Amino acid sequence: MSILVKNNRFGVSATKVRKVCDLIRRRKASEALKILRFNEKKEISIALTKLINSGLAIANDSERYDMDNLIINTVMVDEGPTLKRIQPRAQGRAFRIRKRTSHITVELKEA
Repeated sequence: MSILVKNNRFGVSATKVRKVCDLIRRRKASEALKILRFNEKKEISIALTKLINSGLAIANDSERYDMDNLIINTVMVDEGPTLKRIQPRAQGRAFRIRKRTSHITVELKEA
């Protein structure tokens, strides 16, 4: 049995989130929280910390899991919808700004 926790339409591009997710993949949940606490990418780290804490709360409520043996089995980051905005440029031109989003899925599993 595993616990799936999702965060859809997170306002950071998927490539940036994947770099932080590579640090915590296949680690114990407590160790991953320590890594995220001191990571430089604060916005991404806070979102991943909230996801892991949510999964730990689900595991605690169900009472079927040993809290000390939970590991982060998989962390998937997919691209979400892109918001398209226009920025005016010189001589009447327009420059397209793509505000990318991402879908984050964290799976907690007992070791």
